[in-house]
Amino acid sequence: MSAEPVPVASLWEWQHEGLCRESNPEMFFHPEGERGPSRRWRDERAIAMCEQCPVLVQCREHALTVREPYGVWGGLTERMREDIWAEQDNALSDPA
Repeated sequence: MSAEPVPVASLWEWQHEGLCRESNPEMFFHPEGERGPSRRWRDERAIAMCEQCPVLVQCREHALTVREPYGVWGGLTERMREDIWAEQDNALSDPA
């Protein structure tokens, strides 16, 4: 190990600063079967809140690193993250 060990809690402290902590989780996680305009509207509201959040970058990095499968994290919907992961996977498998 080349780096000094850090307390595990320090890896998650950013979450205490998230604007989502003061919001209903249903804004960020869709109910079963939600589709169409209601899902887009909910996602847009969540993304708008994320854009104002002081820990947007940390949240986004977390979601992409651990491959969060559900909800809006760091201003990215499930679909947006899937697209990013697909691009990353394609770049890794491209021999060029």
